[in-house]
Amino acid sequence: MKLSSRKLFAMSLIFSLAVIIIVFWATFTEETIEYILSFNILFLLLAIGFRILALALWGVRIVILSRSLGYQVGYFHSLNMVLAGLLAGTMTPGQAGGEPVRIHELYRAGVKIGDATAVVIMERVLDGIILTVTGIIIMLMTKEIWSTFSTSLIILIIIAWIFLLSFLFIPFFAIRYPARMKDLILRLVSWITEKLSKTRLSSSGACTRADHEIDNFFNCFTSFAGPARRGLLAGGCVTGFFWITEFMVASVILMGLGLGPNIIISFFFQILIAIIMVIPITPGSSGITELSTSSLYALIVPAGMLGIFVLLWRFVTFYLNIVLGFIAGMFIVHREVSCRTENFNK
Repeated sequence: MKLSSRKLFAMSLIFSLAVIIIVFWATFTEETIEYILSFNILFLLLAIGFRILALALWGVRIVILSRSLGYQVGYFHSLNMVLAGLLAGTMTPGQAGGEPVRIHELYRAGVKIGDATAVVIMERVLDGIILTVTGIIIMLMTKEIWSTFSTSLIILIIIAWIFLLSFLFIPFFAIRYPARMKDLILRLVSWITEKLSKTRLSSSGACTRADHEIDNFFNCFTSFAGPARRGLLAGGCVTGFFWITEFMVASVILMGLGLGPNIIISFFFQILIAIIMVIPITPGSSGITELSTSSLYALIVPAGMLGIFVLLWRFVTFYLNIVLGFIAGMFIVHREVSCRTENFNK
């Protein structure tokens, strides 16, 4: 049975809240109320500021990658597509719903579908490179931390890391074996259109359009390896700053609770959590994110404070997404309605 967006959204919220409630119940102590009352709200505002700055950098990355391919995509349009993708991400496993939104919005900005797809995939590739390299460096600095992880958590981390690294092979195969990759994708498109044969979708027409866009897709990766490599390098630098800013949210919340920022350990935990969130298990990766966060930060956060930390961190990195994504989505809906009205009047 196909689940509607509302049901997926409801499931995402339920999973998230359920795990947070369980963590609160399991870690509640006499000091918990005191921790709540003593929390410095200014640090929450600072954490929100870091989060918004990270999203702003994400928009900059899209602009840079698009311009390296010859497209002039406006910054505010890029930022709006990032924010709109956040809401879609809360409804889809592994937060994968944000990618189609950004591809669509890049297309609306005049970027060819194949090129837009390549830009969005390259975002994932850059994320994978930055997270992998940073993770390895921190792992070498904190070898002893692995001995405190449970076997199930280590297995989950390994699976997630393999899943993330798989994105790194897409550009390689696209450049190294373009004919085989194109044939594979065309077979997939043909299979999908056959399944949709009862609709108005034309199989031959879809395959023809797909063939053209796949050529654009492969040409983009060739450009990123050649003329557009400066843009790719700049995008990589912005990606690094994006993740640093994103990871600072947890450290700021720790400071608001009266703890040290624990930047190195916290960054390492955030990398592991970011990788685990890639696994397409639950809508918006909710539930599994809260569970992995509480399991990791229990090593450095007092028991009575753990539930508060998880709630505040998810408020900034998840529940805030819903608010920002809804606002951005309304702008898109208004634009689409206006365009259809103008076309109808013509």
